[in-house]
Amino acid sequence: MKNFNRKNTKFSLCGLNCALCVMYIGEYCPGCGGGEGNQACRIARCSLDKSVEFCYLCNMYPCEKYDGIERYDSFITHRNQMKDMEKARIMGIANYSLMLEQKEKMLRYLSQNYDEGRSKSFYCLAVNLMDIEDMKQVIENFENSQDFDILSVKQKAYMLKEMFKKAAYDKGIILKLNKKD
Repeated sequence: MKNFNRKNTKFSLCGLNCALCVMYIGEYCPGCGGGEGNQACRIARCSLDKSVEFCYLCNMYPCEKYDGIERYDSFITHRNQMKDMEKARIMGIANYSLMLEQKEKMLRYLSQNYDEGRSKSFYCLAVNLMDIEDMKQVIENFENSQDFDILSVKQKAYMLKEMFKKAAYDKGIILKLNKKD
Protein backbone atom coordinates (compact mmCIF):
# COMPACT_ATOMS: atom_id res chain seq x y z
CA MET A 1 0.00 0.00 0.00
CA LYS A 2 1.39 3.38 -0.99
CA ASN A 3 2.89 5.55 1.78
CA PHE A 4 2.32 2.91 4.45
CA ASN A 5 5.65 2.52 6.18
CA ARG A 6 6.25 1.62 9.80
CA LYS A 7 9.32 1.25 12.02
CA ASN A 8 8.12 -1.97 13.66
CA THR A 9 7.34 -4.35 10.82
CA LYS A 10 7.55 -7.47 13.02
CA PHE A 11 4.42 -6.65 15.06
CA SER A 12 1.52 -5.36 13.02
CA LEU A 13 -0.49 -2.34 14.00
CA CYS A 14 -3.51 -4.62 14.49
CA GLY A 15 -1.75 -7.18 16.72
CA LEU A 16 -0.38 -9.87 14.42
CA ASN A 17 3.09 -11.22 15.12
CA CYS A 18 4.46 -10.78 11.60
CA ALA A 19 7.90 -12.03 12.67
CA LEU A 20 6.29 -15.43 13.38
CA CYS A 21 4.56 -15.78 10.02
CA VAL A 22 5.63 -18.24 7.35
CA MET A 23 5.28 -15.50 4.73
CA TYR A 24 7.58 -13.17 6.68
CA ILE A 25 10.29 -15.73 7.43
CA GLY A 26 10.13 -16.93 3.84
CA GLU A 27 10.70 -13.31 2.75
CA TYR A 28 7.45 -13.22 0.75
CA CYS A 29 6.08 -10.40 2.92
CA PRO A 30 7.98 -7.44 4.39
CA GLY A 31 5.76 -7.31 7.47
CA CYS A 32 3.20 -4.69 8.38
CA GLY A 33 4.23 -1.42 6.79
CA GLY A 34 7.50 -2.87 5.53
CA GLY A 35 7.25 -1.68 1.97
CA GLU A 36 5.16 -0.85 -1.04
CA GLY A 37 4.47 -4.55 -1.65
CA ASN A 38 1.96 -4.82 1.21
CA GLN A 39 -1.59 -5.72 0.37
CA ALA A 40 -4.34 -3.14 0.77
CA CYS A 41 -5.60 -3.26 4.33
CA ARG A 42 -8.51 -1.28 5.75
CA ILE A 43 -6.85 -1.17 9.18
CA ALA A 44 -3.63 0.19 7.66
CA ARG A 45 -5.63 2.79 5.74
CA CYS A 46 -7.31 3.82 9.00
CA SER A 47 -3.90 4.01 10.71
CA LEU A 48 -2.66 6.37 8.02
CA ASP A 49 -5.73 8.59 8.44
CA LYS A 50 -5.39 8.70 12.24
CA SER A 51 -1.56 8.71 12.40
CA VAL A 52 -1.27 5.90 14.98
CA GLU A 53 1.53 3.34 15.10
CA PHE A 54 -0.65 0.68 16.81
CA CYS A 55 -4.42 0.43 16.95
CA TYR A 56 -4.44 0.28 20.75
CA LEU A 57 -3.23 3.91 20.71
CA CYS A 58 -6.45 5.02 18.99
CA ASN A 59 -9.29 6.29 21.17
CA MET A 60 -11.73 4.28 18.99
CA TYR A 61 -9.95 0.92 19.67
CA PRO A 62 -11.37 -1.66 19.44
CA CYS A 63 -13.62 -0.54 16.63
CA GLU A 64 -15.93 -2.45 14.27
CA LYS A 65 -12.91 -3.46 12.16
CA TYR A 66 -12.11 -5.95 14.92
CA ASP A 67 -15.49 -7.67 14.94
CA GLY A 68 -14.76 -11.38 14.47
CA ILE A 69 -11.11 -10.72 13.59
CA GLU A 70 -9.83 -13.67 15.64
CA ARG A 71 -12.29 -16.18 14.21
CA TYR A 72 -10.29 -17.21 11.14
CA ASP A 73 -6.61 -17.36 10.29
CA SER A 74 -4.66 -16.48 7.17
CA PHE A 75 -0.99 -17.44 6.78
CA ILE A 76 -0.61 -16.49 10.41
CA THR A 77 -2.91 -17.19 13.31
CA HIS A 78 -5.25 -14.40 14.31
CA ARG A 79 -6.34 -16.31 17.40
CA ASN A 80 -4.43 -14.20 19.96
CA GLN A 81 -4.46 -10.96 18.02
CA MET A 82 -6.40 -8.95 20.61
CA LYS A 83 -4.56 -10.58 23.55
CA ASP A 84 -1.19 -9.82 21.96
CA MET A 85 -2.26 -6.23 21.35
CA GLU A 86 -3.19 -5.97 25.04
CA LYS A 87 0.15 -7.50 26.06
CA ALA A 88 1.98 -4.94 23.94
CA ARG A 89 -0.05 -2.12 25.49
CA ILE A 90 0.60 -3.29 29.06
CA MET A 91 4.26 -4.33 28.62
CA GLY A 92 5.15 -1.45 26.34
CA ILE A 93 6.15 -2.01 22.76
CA ALA A 94 9.88 -2.23 23.57
CA ASN A 95 9.36 -5.10 26.04
CA TYR A 96 6.84 -6.81 23.79
CA SER A 97 9.33 -6.58 20.92
CA LEU A 98 11.99 -8.26 23.09
CA MET A 99 9.60 -11.12 23.84
CA LEU A 100 8.72 -11.37 20.16
CA GLU A 101 12.44 -11.46 19.34
CA GLN A 102 12.83 -14.48 21.68
CA LYS A 103 9.97 -16.23 19.92
CA GLU A 104 11.48 -15.38 16.54
CA LYS A 105 14.78 -16.97 17.63
CA MET A 106 12.88 -20.05 18.79
CA LEU A 107 11.15 -20.27 15.41
CA ARG A 108 14.45 -19.97 13.54
CA TYR A 109 15.96 -22.68 15.75
CA LEU A 110 13.06 -25.03 15.04
CA SER A 111 13.17 -24.29 11.31
CA GLN A 112 16.91 -24.83 11.06
CA ASN A 113 17.02 -28.01 13.13
CA TYR A 114 13.66 -29.74 12.81
CA ASP A 115 12.04 -28.78 9.52
CA GLU A 116 11.94 -31.69 7.10
CA GLY A 117 10.40 -29.41 4.50
CA ARG A 118 6.81 -29.58 5.73
CA SER A 119 6.85 -28.24 9.30
CA LYS A 120 7.54 -24.51 9.03
CA SER A 121 3.86 -23.49 9.14
CA PHE A 122 3.26 -25.73 12.15
CA TYR A 123 6.23 -24.22 14.00
CA CYS A 124 4.99 -20.70 13.20
CA LEU A 125 1.62 -21.56 14.70
CA ALA A 126 3.11 -23.24 17.78
CA VAL A 127 5.48 -20.37 18.53
CA ASN A 128 2.66 -17.87 18.11
CA LEU A 129 0.23 -19.64 20.43
CA MET A 130 2.39 -21.37 23.02
CA ASP A 131 4.29 -19.91 25.93
CA ILE A 132 8.00 -19.80 25.19
CA GLU A 133 8.92 -21.51 28.47
CA ASP A 134 6.56 -24.40 27.68
CA MET A 135 8.19 -24.73 24.25
CA LYS A 136 11.69 -24.69 25.73
CA GLN A 137 10.67 -27.48 28.10
CA VAL A 138 9.29 -29.60 25.25
CA ILE A 139 12.48 -29.10 23.21
CA GLU A 140 14.71 -29.89 26.19
CA ASN A 141 12.76 -33.09 26.94
CA PHE A 142 12.88 -34.05 23.27
CA GLU A 143 16.60 -33.38 22.81
CA ASN A 144 17.39 -35.34 25.98
CA SER A 145 15.34 -38.37 24.95
CA GLN A 146 17.36 -41.58 24.59
CA ASP A 147 16.69 -42.18 20.87
CA PHE A 148 17.23 -38.56 19.80
CA ASP A 149 20.63 -39.09 18.15
CA ILE A 150 19.55 -41.98 15.92
CA LEU A 151 16.42 -40.35 14.49
CA SER A 152 16.25 -38.88 11.00
CA VAL A 153 15.19 -35.24 10.57
CA LYS A 154 11.80 -36.46 9.35
CA GLN A 155 11.35 -38.62 12.45
CA LYS A 156 12.52 -35.80 14.71
CA ALA A 157 10.07 -33.36 13.10
CA TYR A 158 7.19 -35.80 13.52
CA MET A 159 8.00 -36.59 17.15
CA LEU A 160 8.61 -32.97 18.12
CA LYS A 161 5.35 -31.84 16.52
CA GLU A 162 3.47 -34.55 18.44
CA MET A 163 5.10 -33.40 21.68
CA PHE A 164 4.13 -29.78 20.94
CA LYS A 165 0.56 -30.82 20.14
CA LYS A 166 0.25 -32.64 23.46
CA ALA A 167 1.80 -29.81 25.50
CA ALA A 168 -0.47 -27.29 23.75
CA TYR A 169 -3.55 -29.47 24.19
CA ASP A 170 -2.78 -29.76 27.92
CA LYS A 171 -3.01 -25.94 28.03
CA GLY A 172 -6.23 -25.85 26.00
CA ILE A 173 -4.53 -24.85 22.73
CA ILE A 174 -5.24 -26.58 19.42
CA LEU A 175 -2.33 -26.27 16.99
CA LYS A 176 -4.28 -25.98 13.76
CA LEU A 177 -5.07 -22.88 11.69
CA ASN A 178 -8.76 -21.88 11.73
CA LYS A 179 -9.77 -21.64 8.08
CA LYS A 180 -13.11 -20.57 6.68
CA ASP A 181 -15.16 -23.48 5.33
